[in-house]
Amino acid sequence: MSKADFHLPDGNYLLNHSVGRPLKSLEQSFQEQFFAPWQRGVTEPWGQWLGIIDDFTAQLSQLFNSDAKLFCPQVNLSSGLTKILHALPALSAKNVTIVMTEQDFPSMGFAIQQSLPNARIRYIPETQDVTDSNVWHQHLTNDVDLVFISHAYSNSGQLAPIADIISLARDRGIISILDIAQSAGVIPLDLSLTAPDFMIGSSVKWLCSGPGAAYLWINEQHLDSCQPVDVGWFSHENPFEFDIHHFKYHPTAMRFWGGTPSIAPYAIAAHTLKYFNQHDNTWLHHHNQQMLDMIWQQLGDFIRSPQSPASRSGTAIMHFNDRHETVLAALAEERIAIDSRALGIRVSPHVYNQKDDVQQFIQVVKAQL
Repeated sequence: MSKADFHLPDGNYLLNHSVGRPLKSLEQSFQEQFFAPWQRGVTEPWGQWLGIIDDFTAQLSQLFNSDAKLFCPQVNLSSGLTKILHALPALSAKNVTIVMTEQDFPSMGFAIQQSLPNARIRYIPETQDVTDSNVWHQHLTNDVDLVFISHAYSNSGQLAPIADIISLARDRGIISILDIAQSAGVIPLDLSLTAPDFMIGSSVKWLCSGPGAAYLWINEQHLDSCQPVDVGWFSHENPFEFDIHHFKYHPTAMRFWGGTPSIAPYAIAAHTLKYFNQHDNTWLHHHNQQMLDMIWQQLGDFIRSPQSPASRSGTAIMHFNDRHETVLAALAEERIAIDSRALGIRVSPHVYNQKDDVQQFIQVVKAQL
């Protein structure tokens, strides 16, 4: 991987928890994969376009070490989560109990609340340590039906102990849904080892693939029993059968797909995922953690996110007390791209950030303290 492979702005970009930077090779690939069949083809381009979707799910399969048939493209995580919730007959009963945390991304809470209006949602308070397995053990009682787990928490930089949580949920008969929006690409995940019941994710952040190329994954043991409600002709076992009187679910996770699909976002994502899959994704994680170590060594007194690699995501969260606004202004002046949330600023080094980028950030901050 090389810094020269990516389009980078004039400045120091540390906003990878929000949107990753695009590859320079992307435009030519997009032209060849998406536009060329449309511009120069003598017939409609769907044959070539659908091959892009196959490539997208194949790249996800390689990244997460699971069968491609268990992945389905989605426009975003909220849509994917809603489709999963509506596909599970066991959740349609009244008095269903769901556990999630107050730190989960609000959109996930909105989707659960509106999809299952009769459910009782128990929120793990934001004051409790979600990196501690014991906290999850206390909340995953025998009356819980479903647990929603964020692998990484965007506002706190914390990493959930997903292997422990998923194992406990399985032992207690609790359905698990894993959200990897903030971890995909930067925190390695092997679905053959850590297998939730369902997973939702996106490509816009660490995977540098832009918006619109989200996905869901189904544990194979649930594939035959899932009955999505929001369906379309691409949810059908043979989308080109064109018999309005006959519908049968697709035998793969594509039963969650729906109507006429978007193609362009997946052309972008398939190309970029292929780039990352050509490299050892544990290297990306190691590089990111080395950069975070540098920040901890020199600004540790101001960091509010975890220090231990076992408990931290790819992001450092820090607050500078009465100098906070001054630091923010100085970073903006130096064109160092970060953002700010309730606990402080968020800083996320990626593969194209080197030690000099992180050191510049540290020096600008220190000059204001």
